[in-house]
Amino acid sequence: MRSLLACCLLALLTVSSKADDRPNVVVMLCDDIRWNALSCAGHPHLKTPNIDRLAAEGIYFENMFCTTSLCSPSRATILSGLYAHAHGVTNNFTDYPADLDSFPRRLQESGYQTAYIGKWHMGEKSDEPRPGFNHFVTHKGQGSYFDTEFNFNGKGRRVVPGYYTTVVTDMSIEWIDQHRSENDSKPFMLMIGQKAPHSFYFPEPKYEHTFDDVEVNYPHSSFKLDDKPEWITQRLSTWHGIYGPIFDWRKEFPNDKASGVVDFARMVRAYWGTILSIDDSVGRLVDHLKATGQLDNTMFVFMGDNGLLEGEHGMVDKRTAHEASARVPMIIRYPRWTKESGPMRIKQQVLTTDVAPTILDAAGADQLTKIHGSSIKPLISGDDSQWRTEWLYYYNYEKQFPYTPNVRSVRGDRFKYIRYPHGDGSPDRHMAELYDMQNDPAESTNLINDPSHQQTIAEMEQRLLRAMKAVGLAPGTDTMPIDAGIGTALPDKAIR
Repeated sequence: MRSLLACCLLALLTVSSKADDRPNVVVMLCDDIRWNALSCAGHPHLKTPNIDRLAAEGIYFENMFCTTSLCSPSRATILSGLYAHAHGVTNNFTDYPADLDSFPRRLQESGYQTAYIGKWHMGEKSDEPRPGFNHFVTHKGQGSYFDTEFNFNGKGRRVVPGYYTTVVTDMSIEWIDQHRSENDSKPFMLMIGQKAPHSFYFPEPKYEHTFDDVEVNYPHSSFKLDDKPEWITQRLSTWHGIYGPIFDWRKEFPNDKASGVVDFARMVRAYWGTILSIDDSVGRLVDHLKATGQLDNTMFVFMGDNGLLEGEHGMVDKRTAHEASARVPMIIRYPRWTKESGPMRIKQQVLTTDVAPTILDAAGADQLTKIHGSSIKPLISGDDSQWRTEWLYYYNYEKQFPYTPNVRSVRGDRFKYIRYPHGDGSPDRHMAELYDMQNDPAESTNLINDPSHQQTIAEMEQRLLRAMKAVGLAPGTDTMPIDAGIGTALPDKAIR
């Protein structure tokens, strides 16, 4: 008969073995990065060798989307696996509810050491620690590309000199090393909230002039608006239009002259420049994990919170259901899941709701309940029999940024249907949109008035209702603001 001491030792060894077997998790969350702003995504000018290496060794998601293209709602969805109406963060001024479950909380409860370093961007006026993290370093509001003041675990604030992307990477590597020295028997989860490439765009000095010789013009779609709803044309000269101030890169506006493209080009080049520092950051983190023997036992997730319109349909910023706004990059390097298959590309439509259950699945932690997302693990084995073939995108009109109507959209594997409800139950006052994503991925031709697609429109209307019902938005429960029309005034400086 085993002694009590022997049994206790065996139990401890078993727990230790399980802890050692669980992967570390690193999530790098970029702000406003477009799905194609990487060389591995085919960008003609950006070179991102370190991010490309993740894709070459891991899982590249060809059709990854956010469910609301707005920073705070999307970040809350990533943490919770829920749509905005369910988690409650429906705008950029609401903090993540303190009593709402999240994947960091589940990991922390299962024995992980958890950390968040960088831009939190939920509850802009608070830089205090949030539940679910053992280590929490952030700042109020947007932060600055240079010399940001950070709050360290709620114990004190200080300005950290240097470029934001480099600074949060330094702090992340320092925390990883501290974790190894103090809690080496426990796995860790580190989320890094990068500011880049969010406006206003200020590249690191070494990248300020990298793209000076690259010609940049307004996209062709900027001038093909006859078949688009009128609000898109009305948006051209606003804060979110190509003829407006374009995030302060244009001082005299509106400017619809041909010469105005010079300011637009300067803005786009600066946006690209900030991404080069992100790639450096990925390289430093990967190299450090490799040098310390942790890389292959780490799930490394690189992703964005939402996309960004770079002049498509005459628009900048995000919020709309168009591809450049709703589509985001995501790459996961996790050798345990690709040991047999090797590097792979996932074509199925994956959403920000799927991030939390995917990470918890890899970590062997208890899943979040009653959420809208699913782990992508079945897709790794090629089983998409239960995977979505349609999904809901939505956005609610904001009085602080009155440049986009209420949006309700369903995207299938081929067609995308977008409507713009007024908000009071009356008929829509904006033309709807229908795009054949298979034959027209640039959304250049709106088919909503095409007689040959009327049956498709009727089907997509039903699919939209079905997609809404699937996430708890049955008829009569979908509340939204009243669309007060496209505004022309600039937003308050404090919230830009």
